Amino acid sequence: MTYQTEVNAAAATIHGKAGWESISAESVARMRLQNRFQSGLDIARYTAAIMRRDMAAYDADPAKYTQSLGCWHGFIGQQKLISIKKHFGTTDKRYLYLSGWMIAALRSEFGPLPDQSMHEKTSVPALIEELYTFLRQADARELGGLFRDLDGARAAGDAVKAKAIEHQIDNFQTHVVPIIADIDAGFGNAEATYLLAKKMIEAGACALQIENQVSDEKQCGHQDGKVTVPHEDFVAKIRAIRYAFLELGVEDGIIVARTDSLGAGLTKQIAFSTTPGDIGDQYNSYLDCDEIDVTQVGNGDVVISRDGKLLRPKRLPSNLFQFRAGSGEDRCVLDCINSLQNGADLLWIETEKPHIGQIAGMVNRIREVIPSAKLVYNNSPSFNWTLNFRQQVYDAWVAAGQDVGAYDRARLMSVDYDATDLALEADERIRTFQRDAAAQAGIFHHLITLPTYHTAALSTDNLAKEYFGAAGMLGYVKNVQRAEIRQGIACVKHQNMSGSDIGDDHKEYFAGEAALKAGGAHNTMNQFAA
Repeated sequence: MTYQTEVNAAAATIHGKAGWESISAESVARMRLQNRFQSGLDIARYTAAIMRRDMAAYDADPAKYTQSLGCWHGFIGQQKLISIKKHFGTTDKRYLYLSGWMIAALRSEFGPLPDQSMHEKTSVPALIEELYTFLRQADARELGGLFRDLDGARAAGDAVKAKAIEHQIDNFQTHVVPIIADIDAGFGNAEATYLLAKKMIEAGACALQIENQVSDEKQCGHQDGKVTVPHEDFVAKIRAIRYAFLELGVEDGIIVARTDSLGAGLTKQIAFSTTPGDIGDQYNSYLDCDEIDVTQVGNGDVVISRDGKLLRPKRLPSNLFQFRAGSGEDRCVLDCINSLQNGADLLWIETEKPHIGQIAGMVNRIREVIPSAKLVYNNSPSFNWTLNFRQQVYDAWVAAGQDVGAYDRARLMSVDYDATDLALEADERIRTFQRDAAAQAGIFHHLITLPTYHTAALSTDNLAKEYFGAAGMLGYVKNVQRAEIRQGIACVKHQNMSGSDIGDDHKEYFAGEAALKAGGAHNTMNQFAA
């Protein structure tokens, strides 16, 4: 609907209602436009359709990949989307990522926790709701500014400018974008996964990422000690999430199936198998086993039979079973194929380094079975990107016969190498990593899980060093406020960002000329008008 049709619709609603004469149809229309989404389910349905269109666009052209940054607070997510609109004029193909790691580290009532599913599960849907509350407020703030500009143009009798502003309002792009939300390993059995998935979807999530670790032994994907579950256990949770989406009417909901098998050498269970070659038998085939005869079966031993042989899986004192060394990639490929064949939409392979060749090798094998397979990939801060890519270039130069005598492979992180040809080539590979991996390794969505955790720490360290040191107040003014003003950072007017102008608008709607507004001539925010 256009601005004028919204005004007309509001006028029709008000017309003839006794006592409603003082209600302004235009004010009602403005409030409706500022509050486009009435519920989290409205958001989930809207954003799921966006993701589906983006997935189809990527299938047609891998250059059309998507991106996101992990955000641990609604304000951070809001500022990210405001910045994207400012710099690029559109939010197309830019999402938000909600990281379970950052929930654990920053949002748990227990205090900072490791990424082991120990935080309150309710904190995940709470953050989704918070993020969308802030994004909707960003809509209200930006539209409020356009409404004030429209009033100013009308007051000045500038019909051409007023029409141009109405066009801007009619073509306004919301800050509400898809969130890919981390449900960890499901926080319990399939029923627990279903219940949490419902809460996350009701809060607005259109895409849920779930991993194939055991929920009671869940580890961060970049830590040791990961334990996977048999495929049927994982598929039950994928189905639980799909049922949650369908029950709530989000028929386009997206499930991201993550495998940690590349770095997981353990399993808690031997899979149930009835037929040689079934999915349970394939899972068990990767177990590290010793062939024995019946006389060697000891007290408490677990044994399996395969191809007429009696095998004893290696079991640790922790009661966990061990996979064969070097089987990780094969297990990843099997995990991914099975997940897609059982209702997942996208894949996530957690790797130990950002290496396009390694990722592409697995994706190509998956695509031999499912040609449309595509990844969500974690451009993780757990990787030492500088060292990894310098070593990749070093190794490529060695393979090509180039002289690397000036470089020490173990010390390539050193600042001493920053201006060298090797470092410059590595930086260029980092710069184009997302584009190249989208084209060569099937990566539809690139995300950084924890970037705003690190930016908050870095900016705070820089401010503390300056403000509490010799620079004093100049440390804040020069490096924060002056930079905000000159870079056009909207929240330099922090009263406006927090909603003071929206509140003033509402006061005027509700009280007319009697409204006591905050945005008058003596508001210090006016110092930033220029």
